[in-house]
Amino acid sequence: MAEVIAQEKQGGSKQRKKLIRVDMTPMVDLGFLLITFFMFTTNFTKPNVMDLGLPAKGNPPSGPVVDQKNQVTFILGKDNRVFYHQSNEKDLNATNLKETDFSGVKISKIISEAYKNAPVPENFTVIVKPTDDASYKNFVDILDNIAISKKERYGITDIKPWEKKIYTELTQ
Repeated sequence: MAEVIAQEKQGGSKQRKKLIRVDMTPMVDLGFLLITFFMFTTNFTKPNVMDLGLPAKGNPPSGPVVDQKNQVTFILGKDNRVFYHQSNEKDLNATNLKETDFSGVKISKIISEAYKNAPVPENFTVIVKPTDDASYKNFVDILDNIAISKKERYGITDIKPWEKKIYTELTQ
């Protein structure tokens, strides 16, 4: 317990003054005991992270790796806008680049439909191309939708100039 120690001050005056000194050692001990208790009883949470599969190191393949019908490409734009297509450079136009959003399971359905129509389903790939205006939240949302649809092959790359041209036509 904290203890109050009173001492009388010796002096030549007629009044006697008492000095009061509080011994804080037990209070400090109690503080350290509480800190130790809470450190041992607290659960430290680990951050939740999503596994990102990276390709094996080595020589990149020459030529196209994924056929246009064996993939679906998502372009993430500003204001939570998402566009998708299954076209190459020659076939892509404003009607082929379709728009969707993150509400419900729309993106998962698009991925499932493209997977069903893929000529070689084991090579089916989802390609994500965020624009400079895309938000990080949308990027995580699209990765979550890929995980929900259980597709393990996906790629993240920059938007190509021919896609950017059609994208800007639709967003202007």
